[in-house]
Amino acid sequence: MFNRRTTVENRPATRRVITALGPAFVAAIAYVDPGNVAANVSAGASFGYLLVWVLVIANVMAMVIQYLSAKLGIVTGKSLPEIVGESLPRKARIAYWAQAELMAVATDVAEVIGGALALWLLFGVPLPLGGVIVAVISMAVLSVQNRRGQRIFETVILAMLGIITAGFLAGLVVAPPDAAGVLGGVVPRLEGSQSLVLAASMLGATVMPHAIYLHSALSRDRHGGAHGVQHTRYLLRATRVDVVIALIVAGSVNMGMLLLAARNLYGVDGTDTIEGAHAAIAEALGPAVGVVFAIGLLASGLASTAVGSYAGDVVTAGLLHRQIPLCARRIFTMVPAVILLAIGAEPTAALVGSQVVLSFGIAFALIPLVYFTGRRRLLGQFTNGPLLSGVGWVSAGLVVVLNIVLLGLMAIGVA
Repeated sequence: MFNRRTTVENRPATRRVITALGPAFVAAIAYVDPGNVAANVSAGASFGYLLVWVLVIANVMAMVIQYLSAKLGIVTGKSLPEIVGESLPRKARIAYWAQAELMAVATDVAEVIGGALALWLLFGVPLPLGGVIVAVISMAVLSVQNRRGQRIFETVILAMLGIITAGFLAGLVVAPPDAAGVLGGVVPRLEGSQSLVLAASMLGATVMPHAIYLHSALSRDRHGGAHGVQHTRYLLRATRVDVVIALIVAGSVNMGMLLLAARNLYGVDGTDTIEGAHAAIAEALGPAVGVVFAIGLLASGLASTAVGSYAGDVVTAGLLHRQIPLCARRIFTMVPAVILLAIGAEPTAALVGSQVVLSFGIAFALIPLVYFTGRRRLLGQFTNGPLLSGVGWVSAGLVVVLNIVLLGLMAIGVA
Protein backbone atom coordinates (compact mmCIF):
# COMPACT_ATOMS: atom_id res chain seq x y z
CA MET A 1 0.00 0.00 0.00
CA PHE A 2 1.30 3.43 -0.92
CA ASN A 3 0.72 6.47 1.23
CA ARG A 4 0.26 9.97 -0.19
CA ARG A 5 3.87 10.97 0.46
CA THR A 6 5.27 7.93 -1.33
CA THR A 7 3.00 8.55 -4.30
CA VAL A 8 4.09 12.20 -4.52
CA GLU A 9 7.78 11.32 -4.31
CA ASN A 10 7.44 8.71 -7.07
CA ARG A 11 6.11 11.24 -9.56
CA PRO A 12 8.47 12.69 -12.19
CA ALA A 13 10.68 15.42 -10.67
CA THR A 14 9.17 18.28 -12.68
CA ARG A 15 5.61 17.27 -11.84
CA ARG A 16 6.47 16.89 -8.15
CA VAL A 17 7.89 20.41 -8.05
CA ILE A 18 4.88 21.85 -9.87
CA THR A 19 2.46 20.26 -7.39
CA ALA A 20 4.35 21.93 -4.53
CA LEU A 21 4.05 25.43 -6.04
CA GLY A 22 1.52 27.89 -4.66
CA PRO A 23 2.27 29.29 -1.18
CA ALA A 24 4.88 31.74 -2.45
CA PHE A 25 2.46 33.13 -5.04
CA VAL A 26 -0.04 33.96 -2.29
CA ALA A 27 2.70 35.64 -0.24
CA ALA A 28 3.89 37.46 -3.38
CA ILE A 29 0.59 39.35 -3.55
CA ALA A 30 1.93 41.40 -0.64
CA TYR A 31 4.70 42.58 -2.96
CA VAL A 32 2.36 43.97 -5.63
CA ASP A 33 -0.25 45.73 -3.52
CA PRO A 34 -1.49 49.33 -4.01
CA GLY A 35 1.22 50.54 -1.65
CA ASN A 36 3.78 49.32 -4.17
CA VAL A 37 1.93 51.17 -6.92
CA ALA A 38 2.00 54.44 -4.96
CA ALA A 39 5.63 54.10 -3.89
CA ASN A 40 6.97 52.98 -7.26
CA VAL A 41 4.94 55.41 -9.37
CA SER A 42 5.94 58.28 -7.06
CA ALA A 43 9.59 57.22 -7.26
CA GLY A 44 9.58 57.03 -11.06
CA ALA A 45 7.64 60.27 -11.53
CA SER A 46 9.79 62.21 -9.05
CA PHE A 47 13.27 60.76 -9.68
CA GLY A 48 13.12 58.89 -12.97
CA TYR A 49 15.31 55.79 -12.95
CA LEU A 50 17.28 56.88 -9.84
CA LEU A 51 15.77 54.32 -7.42
CA VAL A 52 15.83 51.22 -9.63
CA TRP A 53 18.56 49.84 -7.35
CA VAL A 54 16.20 49.90 -4.36
CA LEU A 55 13.84 47.45 -6.08
CA VAL A 56 16.71 45.20 -7.15
CA ILE A 57 18.08 44.94 -3.62
CA ALA A 58 14.62 44.65 -2.06
CA ASN A 59 13.63 41.80 -4.38
CA VAL A 60 16.80 39.82 -3.66
CA MET A 61 16.17 40.35 0.05
CA ALA A 62 12.56 39.27 -0.42
CA MET A 63 13.58 35.97 -2.05
CA VAL A 64 15.84 35.09 0.87
CA ILE A 65 13.32 36.22 3.49
CA GLN A 66 10.34 34.37 2.01
CA TYR A 67 12.39 31.20 1.62
CA LEU A 68 13.42 31.39 5.28
CA SER A 69 9.79 31.87 6.32
CA ALA A 70 8.61 28.93 4.23
CA LYS A 71 11.47 26.76 5.51
CA LEU A 72 10.53 27.51 9.11
CA GLY A 73 6.96 26.35 8.48
CA ILE A 74 8.00 23.20 6.61
CA VAL A 75 10.68 22.01 9.04
CA THR A 76 8.94 22.87 12.32
CA GLY A 77 5.30 22.50 11.31
CA LYS A 78 4.64 25.85 13.00
CA SER A 79 4.19 29.44 11.87
CA LEU A 80 6.60 32.22 12.83
CA PRO A 81 4.01 33.83 15.16
CA GLU A 82 3.54 30.48 16.92
CA ILE A 83 7.27 30.12 17.51
CA VAL A 84 7.65 33.74 18.62
CA GLY A 85 4.69 33.32 20.98
CA GLU A 86 6.23 30.23 22.56
CA SER A 87 9.43 32.14 23.33
CA LEU A 88 7.88 35.24 24.96
CA PRO A 89 6.24 35.83 28.35
CA ARG A 90 2.59 36.89 28.29
CA LYS A 91 3.05 40.68 28.44
CA ALA A 92 5.77 40.69 25.79
CA ARG A 93 3.65 38.42 23.62
CA ILE A 94 0.69 40.82 23.83
CA ALA A 95 2.94 43.81 23.05
CA TYR A 96 4.37 41.97 20.05
CA TRP A 97 0.86 41.13 18.86
CA ALA A 98 -0.18 44.80 19.23
CA GLN A 99 2.60 46.03 16.95
CA ALA A 100 1.82 43.28 14.44
CA GLU A 101 -1.85 44.32 14.41
CA LEU A 102 -0.78 47.95 13.88
CA MET A 103 1.12 46.75 10.84
CA ALA A 104 -2.04 44.93 9.70
CA VAL A 105 -3.98 48.20 9.91
CA ALA A 106 -1.25 50.04 7.95
CA THR A 107 -1.38 47.27 5.36
CA ASP A 108 -5.14 47.51 5.01
CA VAL A 109 -4.95 51.29 4.62
CA ALA A 110 -2.96 50.73 1.45
CA GLU A 111 -5.10 47.90 0.13
CA VAL A 112 -8.50 49.50 0.72
CA ILE A 113 -7.48 52.95 -0.50
CA GLY A 114 -5.87 51.46 -3.60
CA GLY A 115 -8.95 49.42 -4.45
CA ALA A 116 -11.24 52.40 -3.79
CA LEU A 117 -9.09 54.57 -6.03
CA ALA A 118 -9.36 51.98 -8.80
CA LEU A 119 -13.18 51.92 -8.53
CA TRP A 120 -13.21 55.71 -8.73
CA LEU A 121 -10.95 55.70 -11.82
CA LEU A 122 -12.99 52.99 -13.55
CA PHE A 123 -16.56 53.80 -12.54
CA GLY A 124 -16.55 57.11 -10.66
CA VAL A 125 -17.51 55.43 -7.36
CA PRO A 126 -17.01 57.85 -4.41
CA LEU A 127 -13.83 56.92 -2.54
CA PRO A 128 -15.39 56.13 0.89
CA LEU A 129 -18.04 53.91 -0.72
CA GLY A 130 -15.34 52.28 -2.85
CA GLY A 131 -13.38 51.46 0.29
CA VAL A 132 -16.36 49.67 1.79
CA ILE A 133 -17.00 47.77 -1.46
CA VAL A 134 -13.37 46.61 -1.59
CA ALA A 135 -13.53 45.41 2.02
CA VAL A 136 -16.74 43.46 1.40
CA ILE A 137 -15.48 41.81 -1.79
CA SER A 138 -12.23 40.88 -0.08
CA MET A 139 -14.26 39.07 2.58
CA ALA A 140 -15.84 37.00 -0.18
CA VAL A 141 -12.40 36.18 -1.60
CA LEU A 142 -11.11 35.19 1.83
CA SER A 143 -14.16 33.02 2.48
CA VAL A 144 -12.95 30.83 -0.38
CA GLN A 145 -10.00 29.83 1.81
CA ASN A 146 -12.25 29.19 4.79
CA ARG A 147 -14.82 27.09 2.91
CA ARG A 148 -13.03 25.58 -0.09
CA GLY A 149 -9.50 25.10 1.22
CA GLN A 150 -6.07 26.51 0.51
CA ARG A 151 -5.61 25.08 -3.00
CA ILE A 152 -8.70 26.83 -4.38
CA PHE A 153 -7.71 30.04 -2.58
CA GLU A 154 -4.24 29.83 -4.14
CA THR A 155 -5.83 29.42 -7.58
CA VAL A 156 -8.03 32.50 -7.09
CA ILE A 157 -5.07 34.57 -5.92
CA LEU A 158 -2.91 33.32 -8.79
CA ALA A 159 -5.58 34.42 -11.28
CA MET A 160 -5.61 37.87 -9.68
CA LEU A 161 -1.81 37.99 -9.85
CA GLY A 162 -2.08 37.37 -13.59
CA ILE A 163 -4.46 40.32 -13.95
CA ILE A 164 -2.15 42.51 -11.86
CA THR A 165 0.86 41.55 -13.98
CA ALA A 166 -0.94 42.33 -17.24
CA GLY A 167 -2.33 45.57 -15.86
CA PHE A 168 0.97 47.05 -14.79
CA LEU A 169 3.23 45.74 -17.56
CA ALA A 170 0.98 46.50 -20.55
CA GLY A 171 2.22 50.09 -20.76
CA LEU A 172 5.84 48.95 -21.18
CA VAL A 173 4.90 47.11 -24.36
CA VAL A 174 3.60 50.37 -25.84
CA ALA A 175 6.45 52.55 -24.49
CA PRO A 176 9.60 50.58 -23.55
CA PRO A 177 11.95 52.21 -21.02
CA ASP A 178 15.35 53.70 -21.84
CA ALA A 179 17.95 50.93 -21.43
CA ALA A 180 20.75 53.32 -20.48
CA GLY A 181 18.55 54.94 -17.84
CA VAL A 182 17.66 51.56 -16.35
CA LEU A 183 21.33 50.53 -16.15
CA GLY A 184 22.23 53.86 -14.57
CA GLY A 185 19.53 53.36 -11.97
CA VAL A 186 21.11 50.12 -10.78
CA VAL A 187 23.96 52.12 -9.19
CA PRO A 188 22.98 52.87 -5.54
CA ARG A 189 22.63 56.59 -4.83
CA LEU A 190 20.18 59.11 -3.42
CA GLU A 191 19.28 62.72 -4.16
CA GLY A 192 18.12 64.44 -0.99
CA SER A 193 15.89 63.42 1.88
CA GLN A 194 12.78 62.94 -0.27
CA SER A 195 14.48 60.20 -2.24
CA LEU A 196 15.37 58.53 1.08
CA VAL A 197 11.74 58.69 2.22
CA LEU A 198 10.64 57.13 -1.07
CA ALA A 199 13.37 54.48 -0.78
CA ALA A 200 12.05 53.61 2.70
CA SER A 201 8.47 53.43 1.42
CA MET A 202 9.57 51.23 -1.50
CA LEU A 203 11.34 48.91 0.93
CA GLY A 204 8.30 48.89 3.22
CA ALA A 205 6.10 48.09 0.24
CA THR A 206 8.38 45.36 -1.09
CA VAL A 207 9.46 43.48 2.04
CA MET A 208 6.16 43.25 3.91
CA PRO A 209 5.89 42.17 7.59
CA HIS A 210 2.63 40.28 7.08
CA ALA A 211 4.12 38.33 4.16
CA ILE A 212 6.91 37.14 6.46
CA TYR A 213 4.40 35.94 9.05
CA LEU A 214 2.04 34.45 6.49
CA HIS A 215 4.41 32.38 4.35
CA SER A 216 5.44 30.17 7.27
CA ALA A 217 1.76 29.38 7.92
CA LEU A 218 1.00 28.79 4.24
CA SER A 219 3.84 26.27 3.99
CA ARG A 220 2.84 24.64 7.27
CA ASP A 221 -0.77 24.26 6.14
CA ARG A 222 0.14 23.03 2.66
CA HIS A 223 2.89 20.58 3.64
CA GLY A 224 2.45 19.94 7.37
CA GLY A 225 5.37 19.00 9.61
CA ALA A 226 7.30 15.98 10.93
CA HIS A 227 8.64 14.99 7.48
CA GLY A 228 11.48 12.56 6.95
CA VAL A 229 14.83 14.02 5.97
CA GLN A 230 14.51 13.15 2.28
CA HIS A 231 10.98 14.46 1.97
CA THR A 232 11.94 17.68 3.75
CA ARG A 233 14.83 18.19 1.34
CA TYR A 234 12.46 17.71 -1.58
CA LEU A 235 9.99 20.22 -0.13
CA LEU A 236 12.73 22.78 0.44
CA ARG A 237 13.99 22.37 -3.14
CA ALA A 238 10.46 22.82 -4.45
CA THR A 239 9.98 25.81 -2.16
CA ARG A 240 13.09 27.51 -3.55
CA VAL A 241 11.62 27.16 -7.04
CA ASP A 242 8.24 28.43 -5.79
CA VAL A 243 9.81 31.48 -4.14
CA VAL A 244 12.12 32.37 -7.03
CA ILE A 245 9.38 32.18 -9.67
CA ALA A 246 6.82 34.06 -7.55
CA LEU A 247 9.25 36.82 -6.59
CA ILE A 248 10.53 37.18 -10.15
CA VAL A 249 6.92 37.81 -11.21
CA ALA A 250 6.31 40.24 -8.34
CA GLY A 251 9.67 41.96 -8.86
CA SER A 252 8.98 42.38 -12.57
CA VAL A 253 5.63 44.00 -11.79
CA ASN A 254 7.23 46.39 -9.30
CA MET A 255 10.01 47.25 -11.71
CA GLY A 256 7.44 47.72 -14.46
CA MET A 257 5.55 50.28 -12.35
CA LEU A 258 8.69 52.32 -11.71
CA LEU A 259 9.93 52.11 -15.30
CA LEU A 260 6.51 53.04 -16.69
CA ALA A 261 6.47 56.14 -14.50
CA ALA A 262 10.11 57.00 -15.23
CA ARG A 263 9.55 56.63 -18.99
CA ASN A 264 6.27 58.53 -19.23
CA LEU A 265 5.82 60.67 -16.13
CA TYR A 266 9.24 61.98 -15.05
CA GLY A 267 9.22 65.76 -15.02
CA VAL A 268 5.50 65.97 -15.82
CA ASP A 269 3.57 68.08 -13.31
CA GLY A 270 0.87 66.37 -11.25
CA THR A 271 1.99 62.80 -11.94
CA ASP A 272 3.36 61.97 -8.49
CA THR A 273 -0.10 60.66 -7.50
CA ILE A 274 -1.80 57.52 -8.79
CA GLU A 275 -4.74 59.42 -10.21
CA GLY A 276 -2.43 61.94 -11.91
CA ALA A 277 -0.25 59.12 -13.21
CA HIS A 278 -3.30 57.28 -14.54
CA ALA A 279 -4.49 60.37 -16.40
CA ALA A 280 -1.05 61.02 -17.88
CA ILE A 281 -0.59 57.37 -18.89
CA ALA A 282 -4.00 57.32 -20.57
CA GLU A 283 -3.18 60.53 -22.43
CA ALA A 284 0.30 59.41 -23.49
CA LEU A 285 -0.35 55.75 -24.26
CA GLY A 286 -4.07 55.68 -24.97
CA PRO A 287 -7.24 55.16 -22.91
CA ALA A 288 -7.05 51.37 -23.26
CA VAL A 289 -3.72 51.30 -21.39
CA GLY A 290 -5.23 53.57 -18.74
CA VAL A 291 -8.16 51.18 -18.24
CA VAL A 292 -5.87 48.15 -18.01
CA PHE A 293 -3.73 50.01 -15.45
CA ALA A 294 -6.81 50.75 -13.33
CA ILE A 295 -8.01 47.13 -13.58
CA GLY A 296 -4.58 45.99 -12.38
CA LEU A 297 -4.86 48.39 -9.45
CA LEU A 298 -8.32 47.04 -8.56
CA ALA A 299 -7.15 43.41 -8.67
CA SER A 300 -4.16 44.41 -6.56
CA GLY A 301 -6.36 45.97 -3.88
CA LEU A 302 -8.83 43.08 -3.76
CA ALA A 303 -6.22 40.32 -3.67
CA SER A 304 -3.85 41.99 -1.24
CA THR A 305 -6.51 42.96 1.30
CA ALA A 306 -7.74 39.34 1.36
CA VAL A 307 -4.19 38.07 1.85
CA GLY A 308 -3.54 40.72 4.50
CA SER A 309 -6.58 39.63 6.49
CA TYR A 310 -5.43 36.02 6.24
CA ALA A 311 -2.07 37.09 7.65
CA GLY A 312 -3.80 38.90 10.51
CA ASP A 313 -5.57 35.67 11.44
CA VAL A 314 -2.25 33.83 11.42
CA VAL A 315 -0.67 36.41 13.73
CA THR A 316 -3.57 36.40 16.23
CA ALA A 317 -3.84 32.60 16.27
CA GLY A 318 -0.10 32.17 16.71
CA LEU A 319 0.44 34.77 19.42
CA LEU A 320 -2.86 34.80 21.32
CA HIS A 321 -4.25 31.36 20.39
CA ARG A 322 -7.53 33.01 19.44
CA GLN A 323 -9.53 33.60 16.29
CA ILE A 324 -11.10 36.96 15.49
CA PRO A 325 -14.30 36.60 13.42
CA LEU A 326 -13.71 37.52 9.78
CA CYS A 327 -16.32 40.30 9.76
CA ALA A 328 -14.94 41.86 12.96
CA ARG A 329 -11.39 41.80 11.59
CA ARG A 330 -12.40 43.42 8.31
CA ILE A 331 -14.28 46.19 10.12
CA PHE A 332 -11.40 46.79 12.53
CA THR A 333 -8.74 47.08 9.83
CA MET A 334 -10.78 48.88 7.17
CA VAL A 335 -12.18 51.67 9.37
CA PRO A 336 -8.98 53.79 9.39
CA ALA A 337 -8.78 53.66 5.59
CA VAL A 338 -12.44 54.62 5.14
CA ILE A 339 -12.05 57.48 7.64
CA LEU A 340 -9.03 58.79 5.75
CA LEU A 341 -11.01 58.70 2.50
CA ALA A 342 -14.05 60.33 4.12
CA ILE A 343 -12.06 63.28 5.49
CA GLY A 344 -10.48 63.91 2.09
CA ALA A 345 -6.93 62.68 2.66
CA GLU A 346 -4.90 62.58 -0.55
CA PRO A 347 -4.95 58.84 -1.48
CA THR A 348 -1.43 58.49 -2.83
CA ALA A 349 0.11 60.35 0.13
CA ALA A 350 -1.80 58.06 2.50
CA LEU A 351 -0.56 55.03 0.59
CA VAL A 352 3.08 56.13 0.70
CA GLY A 353 2.74 57.02 4.39
CA SER A 354 1.38 53.56 5.16
CA GLN A 355 4.41 52.00 3.49
CA VAL A 356 6.78 54.08 5.61
CA VAL A 357 4.93 52.83 8.71
CA LEU A 358 5.26 49.26 7.44
CA SER A 359 9.00 49.67 6.99
CA PHE A 360 9.26 50.05 10.78
CA GLY A 361 7.47 46.74 11.28
CA ILE A 362 9.80 44.71 9.06
CA ALA A 363 12.50 44.35 11.71
CA PHE A 364 10.01 42.93 14.24
CA ALA A 365 9.26 40.09 11.83
CA LEU A 366 12.64 39.73 10.15
CA ILE A 367 14.94 39.58 13.19
CA PRO A 368 13.02 36.70 14.86
CA LEU A 369 12.84 34.89 11.51
CA VAL A 370 16.60 34.98 10.97
CA TYR A 371 17.24 34.12 14.62
CA PHE A 372 14.94 31.10 14.77
CA THR A 373 16.00 29.67 11.39
CA GLY A 374 19.58 29.84 12.67
CA ARG A 375 18.86 27.75 15.79
CA ARG A 376 20.05 24.18 15.39
CA ARG A 377 17.89 23.00 18.30
CA LEU A 378 14.82 24.09 16.32
CA LEU A 379 15.74 23.22 12.71
CA GLY A 380 18.43 20.58 13.20
CA GLN A 381 20.37 19.85 10.01
CA PHE A 382 18.22 22.37 8.12
CA THR A 383 19.56 25.29 10.15
CA ASN A 384 20.75 28.24 8.07
CA GLY A 385 24.29 27.97 6.80
CA PRO A 386 26.79 30.84 7.16
CA LEU A 387 25.89 32.40 3.80
CA LEU A 388 22.12 32.31 4.34
CA SER A 389 22.49 33.59 7.90
CA GLY A 390 24.79 36.35 6.69
CA VAL A 391 22.37 37.53 4.02
CA GLY A 392 19.51 37.40 6.53
CA TRP A 393 21.32 39.44 9.16
CA VAL A 394 22.58 41.95 6.59
CA SER A 395 19.01 42.40 5.36
CA ALA A 396 17.78 42.97 8.91
CA GLY A 397 20.63 45.39 9.56
CA LEU A 398 19.86 47.41 6.42
CA VAL A 399 16.24 47.75 7.46
CA VAL A 400 17.12 48.88 10.99
CA VAL A 401 19.73 51.42 9.80
CA LEU A 402 17.39 52.83 7.17
CA ASN A 403 14.64 53.27 9.74
CA ILE A 404 16.98 54.98 12.22
CA VAL A 405 18.06 57.44 9.53
CA LEU A 406 14.45 58.02 8.54
CA LEU A 407 13.45 58.65 12.17
CA GLY A 408 16.25 61.18 12.46
CA LEU A 409 15.08 63.02 9.36
CA MET A 410 11.52 63.05 10.67
CA ALA A 411 12.69 64.35 14.05
CA ILE A 412 14.40 67.36 12.48
CA GLY A 413 11.50 67.98 10.11
CA VAL A 414 13.31 67.08 6.91
CA ALA A 415 11.26 64.01 5.99
